[in-house]
Amino acid sequence: MSDSNRPKIIAIDDDPTGSQTVHSCLLLLKWDVATLVQGLLDDAPIFFILANTRALTPADAERTTRQVCRNLKQALIQTNTQEYLVVSRSDSTLRGHYPLETDVIAAELGPFDAHFMVPAFFEAGRITLDSTHYIEADGVRTPVHKTEFAKDSVFGYSHSYLPDYVAEKTGGKIAADQVERFTLDVLQSGTKDRLGELYNNVCVAVDAGQQNDLDRFSQELLMAAAQGKKFLFRSAASLLTSLAALPPQPVAASDMARYTRGHNPGVILVGSHVKKTTRQLEYLLQQPGVAGLEVNAVRLKENPDQASTMVADILTQVQTVYDQGQTAVVYTSRQELTFADATRRLAFGEAISNVLMDIVRGLPADLGFLISKGGITSNDTLSNGLALTSARLLGQVIPGVSVVTTAADHPRFPNLPVVLFPGNVGGDDAVAAAYRRMAQLQDP
Repeated sequence: MSDSNRPKIIAIDDDPTGSQTVHSCLLLLKWDVATLVQGLLDDAPIFFILANTRALTPADAERTTRQVCRNLKQALIQTNTQEYLVVSRSDSTLRGHYPLETDVIAAELGPFDAHFMVPAFFEAGRITLDSTHYIEADGVRTPVHKTEFAKDSVFGYSHSYLPDYVAEKTGGKIAADQVERFTLDVLQSGTKDRLGELYNNVCVAVDAGQQNDLDRFSQELLMAAAQGKKFLFRSAASLLTSLAALPPQPVAASDMARYTRGHNPGVILVGSHVKKTTRQLEYLLQQPGVAGLEVNAVRLKENPDQASTMVADILTQVQTVYDQGQTAVVYTSRQELTFADATRRLAFGEAISNVLMDIVRGLPADLGFLISKGGITSNDTLSNGLALTSARLLGQVIPGVSVVTTAADHPRFPNLPVVLFPGNVGGDDAVAAAYRRMAQLQDP
């Protein structure tokens, strides 16, 4: 299929890390019509709308998704974009507002013939075999419902077998036996005929054990779409790799320090609280050239009026560390705090984010790079801390971890490389590995 005939791939991302397998495209932090037109007219075959809905209540997620879709309809008309695919990009461990988001997209941009569940993300060991989703680590394959992610306080679930997961999440609206299954044998024998037989937004669970399982499938999807089939996707990052079919990124992961400004030290911001992040933080703080600075959440909870003082204290310490040629690691304290109700928990989360973003705004203007650990933290960093409307994706610094850059005309941090590090990606040494690459340090 020639580039001129390829549908534009529009990924509505529920946190800012779903671009972790592609490069050279736009990430949009706003979704007014003019900004969406910019995404549709961009040369890259794919762009991302960072709706950040995983951090929102169901009501706010629905409102945001509807607004994105309604503005997108206008932008599609203005740009005369006829061929496009919509991807509801979500978590490779099945957390998120499903089926709410796909239902809203279908209502606003449909009707669709099918929506495909493709949660595979190979760089992080997320695979789907015989319609069951697994996390594979150190040679051990664990059904995802037996991991910490299934116990998520907001998005928990009890099934790894995708038809049962769909039935659970839709409250039986879609029964397990109504879910079509594209298992590996189906993908290997070709899906062209099966795709032509899909109607009425049927849900399809798609297997994937490695990237080439999705490569042929994606080509057949694109051909079916070119012949008039309308498809919607609920997927993690790996399907996007195959749909976009990009060449290697312009600057190799091992050379990402080429983007670091002036060989200056950076700053690392750690907000995510999953166990994986805490282990990565502990490993990172043992590295040469870094200094840990804790944002004391307990103190903030007990004395919310002390927020501005905390910010000033941290920024003074950051400057001292920076002047010594070191990279400051600003991290939220790891204690598990309890709250009377979900509303107060959300409000405190916002208060912590406000402190972190005030710190971002006050960082040294010539810092070399910024690493943001955690999906919500990364979204806040781009949209609030750096006040971006869009960012250009450069590629990945380690598998599954993207680097974007601010624009040359940013008022405080022009051409600043920002590493977007998901909370649930990588081994214990992963954040340290990204730091070493951006700081141009040799691996130990």
